[in-house]
Amino acid sequence: MNLGRLFKPKFSPRIAESPPFNYLELRSKPFYIVASVEVGNTTTKSILTATDLNTGKTYIVNKTVKMTRDVRPPKPGEEIFAHTINGTPLTKESVAELVKNTLIESHDRARLDIKTDLNFVVRSTGVVAELDSPEQVGIFIQALAQGCLDAGVPPRLMTPAMSIHNILEKFKRYTMIEKVIFMGAVASCFPPQGSTGVEVVANEMEGELATAGIKEGSRWTDVDFRNPCLSMDFGTTLDGRVTSEELPYAHTIGNLLGLAGAIPDAVVQGTGLVDRKIGATLDIFDAGLKPDYGKEAQAYADRIDELVIIEKVPLNRKKYGLVPVNPDAAAKNNVVLIGCDVGVNGSDLEKLSGIGADINSTKSRDLKVLFGALDLAMARVARRLVQVGVEEGIVTGKTAIGVTGRAGITGNKPRLILEEIDKLGLYDHTDRNVVFVDDGLARGAAVMARCMNSMGTPKNPLGGLRKGGCILKKRMSYEVEKGLVPAPQEARPDKDTHDYFEGGHKRE
Repeated sequence: MNLGRLFKPKFSPRIAESPPFNYLELRSKPFYIVASVEVGNTTTKSILTATDLNTGKTYIVNKTVKMTRDVRPPKPGEEIFAHTINGTPLTKESVAELVKNTLIESHDRARLDIKTDLNFVVRSTGVVAELDSPEQVGIFIQALAQGCLDAGVPPRLMTPAMSIHNILEKFKRYTMIEKVIFMGAVASCFPPQGSTGVEVVANEMEGELATAGIKEGSRWTDVDFRNPCLSMDFGTTLDGRVTSEELPYAHTIGNLLGLAGAIPDAVVQGTGLVDRKIGATLDIFDAGLKPDYGKEAQAYADRIDELVIIEKVPLNRKKYGLVPVNPDAAAKNNVVLIGCDVGVNGSDLEKLSGIGADINSTKSRDLKVLFGALDLAMARVARRLVQVGVEEGIVTGKTAIGVTGRAGITGNKPRLILEEIDKLGLYDHTDRNVVFVDDGLARGAAVMARCMNSMGTPKNPLGGLRKGGCILKKRMSYEVEKGLVPAPQEARPDKDTHDYFEGGHKRE
């Protein structure tokens, strides 16, 4: 027994998991159904969410998950335009087919019709390892769009409404599209923009979705995860944002990128328990297993930690942790890039596999030690990412912290991450300022869809500052001042907010 841990603070991780969805309520309540289509390095998902527009809370209706490595091989004449981190070749046609099949399967399982029940689709990808620039991500998004169209998704469900006339009748009372417009700020935060309007990091859209998703998920807890905040999405690759403390719209002042779940995957690939090249931690993960956090696991975690590099991304890098970046554009726009790598662009991942081989030797063959070491190592990664943000002056005691992704919320990582972040001394009550959310990207897709169609919930806002109120009035004033929308005749922003509640919405 590790007596040292007995004297550490007792943390209660805030883990946001929505309750099971009741299909019987689908027709009786104003549920806005969104499909999140994600093609990642390890998994491909179609996650259907339903948001109650009265409360703004999102439920997971169905989650269909496939291993990306199982995508069909390229056919003769098809051009390979990307690879996953583990080298799985992808073509536009194979990606489109994978998306189509996954999307149809998820709707079949949920007993929903794509053409009549679905309200919006959001597409994203974390497969950026073989792309040379952020702009090339657009090619991947086109492949995702084709898959959606092939599945029968109407094109109008992939673009924002231009006016209230494009909003379904049953949702018109929930939209503010005649009051405010979508300016690109999802959950009241603008994305970073390069000098020509191109993202400064290839997987920034995933960071945007994760941030918005954590904001939504936090509603199931007592953590107020609004601006200023820091999000960390530990998929195979790392993404996330740091936001400023501004009204009505915050700015992205930091981006996280690099390797995340690829770190434990590399360790596991060395154990011989999974495929040496395309194996993943998910292949052997057992939720019922109790990891061992003793001296042996801590020693292995130390060795993993020594190989992991976490720093502000140097200006001379075009890729960091296999993710294309533009540090120059980031610097010009006051965005701090925080990267996580193993060697240079994963060059030392093989050394992590060597540690996995040692863990699985005849002397210490024990899954409990393996997963104990991985939990400890990833908790340290989380703390070091936050620490760089503190050192760069973009993370303070006012900043809420949110974690999502398989390498950040599985096992006992939430408790261990709280212990590690507490060492930084940012908060009096660390567990009241850190939230862990399942399916952050899918929840973020639900938020993005509503933002694009101006379907906010003033009584339970996602936008604005921590401990603050609704920003509808400030948004309307801001947009009028910018000349973006005509000023309502004989009306004021505060009156419109009042009318929203008088129209049948209850205050909480």
